[in-house]
Amino acid sequence: MSHTHLDIEVLRTFVTVADLGGFTAAGARLGRTQAAVSIQIKKLEELLQCRVFDRASRVLKLTRAGESLLAYARRILELNDQTVQFFRQPDNEGELRLGVEEYFVPQHLSVILSRFVQAYPRIHVEVKIGHKTDLLVALDAGALDLAITRRDRSSRAGRLIRREQLCWSAARNARFDRDVPLPLCVSPPPCFLRAKACAVLDKMNRPWRIAYTSDSVMGVIAAANAGLGVAILPRSAATAGLASLSCEYELPDLGEIELALFGENQGRTELTSTFLGFVDESLIALGQA
Repeated sequence: MSHTHLDIEVLRTFVTVADLGGFTAAGARLGRTQAAVSIQIKKLEELLQCRVFDRASRVLKLTRAGESLLAYARRILELNDQTVQFFRQPDNEGELRLGVEEYFVPQHLSVILSRFVQAYPRIHVEVKIGHKTDLLVALDAGALDLAITRRDRSSRAGRLIRREQLCWSAARNARFDRDVPLPLCVSPPPCFLRAKACAVLDKMNRPWRIAYTSDSVMGVIAAANAGLGVAILPRSAATAGLASLSCEYELPDLGEIELALFGENQGRTELTSTFLGFVDESLIALGQA
């Protein structure tokens, strides 16, 4: 009985094209020319004897067969990556204590952590969510191995992971009268985002009031989703039910924040090195580095 073998590299190219919506963008991500990407996709279609992309329209779309293949390809690539990681460094085991600032947990970070745990089942990851000051104090005290939190733009401390645009976010159907103070959903002081919002509103002489306060970012997001007011969030923290108000209400640009990793040089161990390498590879694959 003969077997048809799928090429892992070609599958990775296919998934990248599907995710980015084009051959040129996929080529830039993978370090290949648009022609090379096209050849790989053609090779895949010839192997499977079906079209995986509909090239008739101006926007590249998956065919029905392509949609089915995408689900299988993701599973194959995930299993392949887990297998390679498992045997590449089989001696990695132990506990890794990671602190993450609650407001700055990009959606892809949870995916990275999940993949890391699956790739290194003998490493137990303990995640502590907290405020920047508390996390850095715990790091200095040796209670954490690494911390991912905000850093000041003028600081060189920590290693930059990514930059995040801050947004004025509210429920999509929410409406706020321009003649009354803008209701804010925030965390209590000394929350950086609260202070940032109040400062820029004061500078433009825009009245505001605190409509809802929660120690939890999920509480702030829930209040904004319920239409109680406006939340100030990093773009990746805004859920699907929230929309940006900047243009409609002529609110000022809040700028960006920098997400950085701290503790990299504090008694760096094999576990922290493994985690850092995994994060670097994952962010590059996601186009977030």
